[in-house]
Amino acid sequence: MPRLALAMHDSAMLYEVAIAAEILGVDRAELSPGGRWYDFVVCTPDGAPHPWLPDAKTAPYSELCQVDRVVVPSTDAPDADPAPELVDALRAAHRRGVSVAALCTGAFVLAAAGLLDGRAAATHWMHADDLARRYPQVEVRADVLYVDDGDVLTSAGKSAALDLCLHLVRRDLGATAANGVARRLVVPSHRSGGQAQFVAAPAEPRAASGLAPTLEWARARLDSPLTVRDLAGHAGLSPRQLARRMHAEVGSGPLDWLHHQRVSRAQELLERTDATVERVAASSGLGTAATLRRHFQRTVGVSPAAYRAAFRLR
Repeated sequence: MPRLALAMHDSAMLYEVAIAAEILGVDRAELSPGGRWYDFVVCTPDGAPHPWLPDAKTAPYSELCQVDRVVVPSTDAPDADPAPELVDALRAAHRRGVSVAALCTGAFVLAAAGLLDGRAAATHWMHADDLARRYPQVEVRADVLYVDDGDVLTSAGKSAALDLCLHLVRRDLGATAANGVARRLVVPSHRSGGQAQFVAAPAEPRAASGLAPTLEWARARLDSPLTVRDLAGHAGLSPRQLARRMHAEVGSGPLDWLHHQRVSRAQELLERTDATVERVAASSGLGTAATLRRHFQRTVGVSPAAYRAAFRLR
């Protein structure tokens, strides 16, 4: 099981702590391929239990070097210097190859440790200017939900922290596990990290339900040759209006959205079925096995066969 530590600190904020503990710390092995879940530990300076998570397994900051991933919750005092013992522990863990993720203003803690130097990073848009001013060596992204820079990940605030935690589950345990958690929590299973932190006002009036009916209609037909004109026709919009509306509501254009949905469908089929790669390609609307392999490698970073070997639901 991947071992994950929640690094608590004196200025941690309850909301983001609760999100991380609920998504990452509750054992939902029944949703995961092979019955795997995180070996979750709460790290405090001396290993004492934290009053917010009194029943969780605990360890001192020195244990951060022994886990696979560390999550740092937000801080309600971003202008204050974080505790030196936490900064030192994060640096040591990252040097040992531990992946580190920060939720919302937790990015200030990573920046103080030097882990964001030369990297793109997200934080809540209200604090983005301050982060950029204090740490000019960080490329602050005030316009995205989260940034996955491989071994260092950061998110914007509140609901974006939830998005990043689900992204971690998807990355570590697979799409089936992430989608299962999302269904339990009644939240979207995936929002792209590049989606805007806030929704721009649409150029024209729209129904309260927005594009949701059209997107659900398209998801039910991913094995069909859908086009932008098909989606626009279902939504009662022109292709240009649809593109504007989709950028406002989901943070991407119609073709990018369709591509992501098809790759996500392929992930689930690889995890949950024994279908051949050719059949998975057809069922997800990616056409041939060669097309699936090309798009899957580009989007997920591994081949369909390697993904199935890692995440097959047994």
